[in-house]
Amino acid sequence: MDKKLHELRQARAKAIDDLEGLLGNKEAFETKEREIAAIDEKIAQAERAQKLSASRARPSGQHDQLDPGFIAEGMVAAQEIYFERGVDGRNVRKVPGFDHYLARARAKLRSSGQPYTPEGKPGFNSLGEQLAAVARYFLGGKDNGSLDPRLVRAPTGAGEIDPSAGGFLVQTDFSTAVFMRAYEMGELLGRVEKMSLSTAANSIKIPAVDETSRVTGSRWGGVQSYWVGEGNNPGATKPKFRLVELDLKKLMSLMYITDELIADASVLTSLAGKAFSEEIMWMTEDGIFEGTGNGMPLGIMNSPCLVTINKQTGQASKTILYENVVGMWARCWGRSRQNAIWTINQDNEPQLYTMSQVIGTAGVPVYLPANGLSGRPYGSLYGREVIPLEYNNTLGTAGDIVLGDYSQYVLADKGGIQAASSMHVAFLTDEMVFRITYRVDGEPIWNAPLTPAKGSATLSPFVALQSR
Repeated sequence: MDKKLHELRQARAKAIDDLEGLLGNKEAFETKEREIAAIDEKIAQAERAQKLSASRARPSGQHDQLDPGFIAEGMVAAQEIYFERGVDGRNVRKVPGFDHYLARARAKLRSSGQPYTPEGKPGFNSLGEQLAAVARYFLGGKDNGSLDPRLVRAPTGAGEIDPSAGGFLVQTDFSTAVFMRAYEMGELLGRVEKMSLSTAANSIKIPAVDETSRVTGSRWGGVQSYWVGEGNNPGATKPKFRLVELDLKKLMSLMYITDELIADASVLTSLAGKAFSEEIMWMTEDGIFEGTGNGMPLGIMNSPCLVTINKQTGQASKTILYENVVGMWARCWGRSRQNAIWTINQDNEPQLYTMSQVIGTAGVPVYLPANGLSGRPYGSLYGREVIPLEYNNTLGTAGDIVLGDYSQYVLADKGGIQAASSMHVAFLTDEMVFRITYRVDGEPIWNAPLTPAKGSATLSPFVALQSR
């Protein structure tokens, strides 16, 4: 399957390259577009088959070791996030439930030999059951022996004495499932370069090449090559490095729960699993896109490596022109083009639908909409996906359309999450608040745009259009 996908992607890349030579021939251009759309459909089918096959995989010889809860959860229909043709002809995004991710999380932990409870202690059967146990501890009073032996206090200093300060660790399989769901729902989290820190570390320093120019003598921060004649010696050069420093920031998510929900573990599992996954995803991805770097990740929109394209002379406000898109594509680093995606605010879509490239007295569409010629769930520009995101700013504002290669963004987190509960919030309405804490930081690997070896316009994996 991997070989087939590779061949299809190579064929697609070649077909896209061929388009440039057909700009003056409308009929040939449209024929090539249909060829690309057919290849895209085959790629989508192959990727879907590959994901379904992977989700059905189970470690050999493990079934006799699985607990009944895991076997039952493993019966959940194997599925990934994928796009399925709906009855009205549209593509519908299918998102599995929390039980599906829990089954996968336990399979992953089993196959790697990791227990999902500390030191082999008995565990909770569901996230709702664990949250209810936390609630009982606080509602029943901390000193009356109501601490469930399955709860593990977070090793955070004061938390050893007062769990309301440090909280309780979420059982490993539950926290893994929360993050699986968050990463697979998110459009950015699954594309960044991710690393997990050990439980003893709160920061990491990553060595990176300090390269801001491809001019001879500047590549790799100062490595230079020479064509050397006999008897001549080259000059001595050395690379220049810098450190990418990530100090974990604390993301705290709160969820208010009524007494009725606490009493129903199955409903609480479904609600909490979905709510925390989506909130962690939203806040982390918003930080990746537009974080200030102050108490949160540094987002691409505030990064010094962002290239911002000027609007056209006389361009009307709240518009996106074909020339804007060409300018953004031209400033995207060549090696990033195969990974880059366009992200837009949905307010921008009418601008894209009416965009065309003039050829003679006619024109050809620039934006290929979803289910149109592209035959894909998302539209495309220059063969790269155009994905509507909540994080992009509204039409006419910098950040309303961005071209980005998120493999050039590094995200570090501290494996796992911890939960705490308070009985002192909204007690008049019989509500309790659960707190989930996630420690994370990130920033682009680049610290400045790149000056090409030949040419003056700087390049970057992240390109935006200025306010209009």
